[in-house]
Amino acid sequence: MSEALVLPEAELQLDPYAYPIEALNPAQPGLFRRDAHLPLLKRLREEDPVHFTAESEFGPYWSITRYDDIKYVDMQHEIFSSEGGITVGDQDEDFQLPMFIAMDPPKHDVQRKVVAPVAGPRNLAALEPTIRERVAMILDGLPRDETFNWVDRVSIELTTQMLATLFDFPFHDRAKLTRWSDVATAQPGTGIIESEDQRRAELIECLTYFTELWHERAARPEPGNDLISMLAHSPATRDMITRPMEYLGNLILLIVGGNDTTRNSLSGGVLALNQHPAEYDKLRANPALIPNMVSEIIRWQTPLAHMRRRALVDTELRGKVIKAGDKVVMWYVSGNRDPLMFESPDAFIIDRPNARSHMSFGFGIHRCMGNRVGEMQLRVAWEEILKRFDTVEVVGEPVRTYSSFVKGYLELPVRLTAK
Repeated sequence: MSEALVLPEAELQLDPYAYPIEALNPAQPGLFRRDAHLPLLKRLREEDPVHFTAESEFGPYWSITRYDDIKYVDMQHEIFSSEGGITVGDQDEDFQLPMFIAMDPPKHDVQRKVVAPVAGPRNLAALEPTIRERVAMILDGLPRDETFNWVDRVSIELTTQMLATLFDFPFHDRAKLTRWSDVATAQPGTGIIESEDQRRAELIECLTYFTELWHERAARPEPGNDLISMLAHSPATRDMITRPMEYLGNLILLIVGGNDTTRNSLSGGVLALNQHPAEYDKLRANPALIPNMVSEIIRWQTPLAHMRRRALVDTELRGKVIKAGDKVVMWYVSGNRDPLMFESPDAFIIDRPNARSHMSFGFGIHRCMGNRVGEMQLRVAWEEILKRFDTVEVVGEPVRTYSSFVKGYLELPVRLTAK
């Protein structure tokens, strides 16, 4: 999370075929803000699927761009470690935030097991009526016959309410969760935060707030069914409060994982249906396609563009020697557009037969813990949208995030047509 220079748009590799392939750098946040990353990743998939970028603002790194290779790296945690960070950029040495997604077994397994029940089938079944009620309230409160920002009014509001429920977080303060999620992932100088010092100060505020919640929950004789109570009462994690940066790291993991991903898929689904109107017609004619469409939205959007590993030993992949210590970036957003896995991969097809084979949730021990929570929110949201609106029409260009990690939206102007 070191200070980052926002490159002028003219300096981006907008035409990947205008450069020698060894110069290509897919980790440029500006490419994603311009929605210009796919041609570059396509060239790498076709010509150099295990690609070394020698120089970037994040240092040297390998890019893995084909579906099968990404799955292989993700599954081989004995060779490719997540210890120390999951993004192409490194954490600052004096502000390390350990989190279980950035740990190897056995510590990873112990901490994940403590919080996993919050996303279990029994808890999901109990949560669904609450989610449906909140979706209905949000949708019924939307303006008719005027343009508004779908990201703010629907995507952020729904996912923040869900996150507040999972944490049993004070509902009146839920906007803090959205803010901390944005602060944790934003590049300095892009309008969300202006400096690394500002990021640190706001994340410490997050830690202070959640420390009070921890002590409150720990004092209760019986644990509640929320993430903080689970951590505070489990024998495996109840001493985490003595390691405040590790506590903060896991909070950021749960906040970003529970917010950014579903939020950007909710927005991405609206955009995809508008860009593929025949699919919108297909959906209106057959709402039973919603569950499969949810998987296709998550594939097409790929809300987290990449995950990073670091090689523990010298290893070889497609004839390339990856040295111990090298960064290895799995471009999920590329694997989800691999034509060897998905026919017509750039098309949005709501009844795509293998949509559930997308890799947005990852594979192996680090597979997304909350995947069913996210899928449920998207399914319920679209069931309720179709009951109320004939069309959610995109009426302007989306404003995308400046990030090569969180692939999302700041603005999506829409107008509603009621049934």
